[in-house]
Amino acid sequence: MRVIFNEEMQAVADDLDHMAQGVRKAIRGAGEALLNADVEAAQTVIDGDAELDARKDSVVDQCVRLLAKQSPVATDLRVVVSTMRLATTFERMGDLAKHVAETARRTYPASPLPDEAKGVFEQMQEFLDATSDDLVSMLADRDAKTAERIILEDDKLDAMHQKTFALALDESVEMSRQQMIDVVLLGRFLERLGDHAVSAARQVVFIVSGFDPSKEPSRDEEGMID
Repeated sequence: MRVIFNEEMQAVADDLDHMAQGVRKAIRGAGEALLNADVEAAQTVIDGDAELDARKDSVVDQCVRLLAKQSPVATDLRVVVSTMRLATTFERMGDLAKHVAETARRTYPASPLPDEAKGVFEQMQEFLDATSDDLVSMLADRDAKTAERIILEDDKLDAMHQKTFALALDESVEMSRQQMIDVVLLGRFLERLGDHAVSAARQVVFIVSGFDPSKEPSRDEEGMID
């Protein structure tokens, strides 16, 4: 029975790795669509979201069957439950990337952003590109140190997000009402991508160490993992 469980769990892990790679592709594609008015990149992200949805459903179904057939306990149970949560988190990240791509497609060939906002959104996208790389490697290696870095660096993205509000409220920045709405919503979409990356990182920490993922580590601690 243990051999069967390990084999089935490996198949689930492979699907989850593919989801992480799909999320990375979606984030990069959404950024390309937003910052470079690339409608083909936008459409690729939009079309690709269905695959992420399907993989999420597959992972959850496989985990439910494992719970029913194998009745895992202790560490095995922790892995199965966290895997379901990770699949749901990745699916939501795909949805957010899709929202960004849909906004870029809607305004094509124009940008949804005023020129004054492009700098901060480029910074946010650069941060998320690096985070998505970390997500893929973190998941493949079950690397708690990388997970810890994702959690602790999220403040940087939050600070960038605050700048999008300042831009929307700055009367000296010329923008239409629609652009103002888009700046606020797009900033929120990108900030939420970072939040979900943190959620995924916490689940990996939970898998590796058993640390409660609902508890945020102190920013003053030197390290969360011994």
